[in-house]
Amino acid sequence: MAERNDDPRADTFDEALGTASTLADRWLRGMRDAPIPPTAGIDRVKDALGRDLPARGATAPEVLHRLADAVEPGLMRMHSPRFYGWVIGGAQPVALGADWLVSSWDQNAVIRSVTPGVVAAEELAASWLLALLGLPADAEVGFVTGATMANLVGIVTGRDRVLRDAGWDVRANGLAGGPRVRVLAGAEVHVSVDEAARYAGLGMPTRVDSDDQGRMCLDPLRAALAADSAPTIVALQAGNVHSGAFDDLAAAIEIAHQAGAWVHVDGAFGLWAAAAPGLSSLTAGLAGADSWGTDAHKTLNVPYDSGIAIVADGAALHASFSQVAAYLPSSTDVSDPSDRVPELSRRARGVPVWAALARLGSEGVADLVQGLADAARELADGLRAVPGVSILNDVVYTQVCVSFGDDDRTRAVAAALDDAGGVFASPSRWRDRAVLRFSVSNWLTDHDEVRRTVDAVRAAVDTL
Repeated sequence: MAERNDDPRADTFDEALGTASTLADRWLRGMRDAPIPPTAGIDRVKDALGRDLPARGATAPEVLHRLADAVEPGLMRMHSPRFYGWVIGGAQPVALGADWLVSSWDQNAVIRSVTPGVVAAEELAASWLLALLGLPADAEVGFVTGATMANLVGIVTGRDRVLRDAGWDVRANGLAGGPRVRVLAGAEVHVSVDEAARYAGLGMPTRVDSDDQGRMCLDPLRAALAADSAPTIVALQAGNVHSGAFDDLAAAIEIAHQAGAWVHVDGAFGLWAAAAPGLSSLTAGLAGADSWGTDAHKTLNVPYDSGIAIVADGAALHASFSQVAAYLPSSTDVSDPSDRVPELSRRARGVPVWAALARLGSEGVADLVQGLADAARELADGLRAVPGVSILNDVVYTQVCVSFGDDDRTRAVAAALDDAGGVFASPSRWRDRAVLRFSVSNWLTDHDEVRRTVDAVRAAVDTL
């Protein structure tokens, strides 16, 4: 028996990564058919991991086996094609492979001249994204953690811009003592916009009335803009989290710009509709906004974390986020990644985006997005045939919002589905009633998976 080597410097990447690959393959094999909900709680996982830090650790393979064996029972299979919770996509194989490479390369991707390899891939991904989404080719793209940070980048850039227009330099002077900046958002604005506005020091957005699908109403927007001349940001929505509905972007952007407001579009999952010809009418006028936020770990199906912040005016973006220090090299003719995001330390999270786009191509992206919307409509049609089901939203994109009668019965169906384990949809509350929300976001959700989903819902209803 070989003598155990307790020196971590003797570890090899072949051994560690080989073990990790085997364990990852074990997990991924359950993608389609294993139960979705976790079976272990936090205390059980901690017990299995070992609560006390030993004086000397185990070998790398032993640590990885312990990690996988302990943690997997506490994982939710969010990569399942019948996982419809929140708005969470799976990870395409090529994007996961690229993500492994990013971790192996271990680059701090914030300065072009220091990490040209990964920055080149990210810059190509950025230009491809702008073309796919029909956004200005000279807009600038920052790769952040998720939609909240993407919205923060847009809102902070807008905050600084409208304050400069009002004669106040927030970068030099801070917010105290300057003009008040208000944020106007629809009544059903996503919480990530609320959080971004708070983080930007602007407080909670002022709500503008929305219609029965969650779309911002234009007359109340006009009235709100006319009622106050304060520097203003208007936050619009491309994809309501319950209904999937889109604000009338073209009209709302024109109204806001006529009032001198900055317009930010929260399109965490909906911005991708612009890439599919059959859905692009939902995003008509999108390119006229000033900033946009979206997630690649939703609709594009790359691993977490992969938010995308886009700003039309690169100079305004740099004014808000550029970081300068004597010890940092800088580019003279092209901005660095650190000029577009809050971080000075980050992984090359744009590389899996490049890989996914390179694998799919423009037509493949369109097929992916259209396929999700088609699956949502097929799911809604199938669920309508289940006794007692009401579809509460106009299914225009990827969201299906369902009631099973009264609130108690809706919650009971959700619990029955959860207990069965084959389908997961997220309980929520919309327009003052309990709902079960199906967010179709996974690249593997096709006709067969929709049929299995409808059968599982019918079985859950039958158990009541």
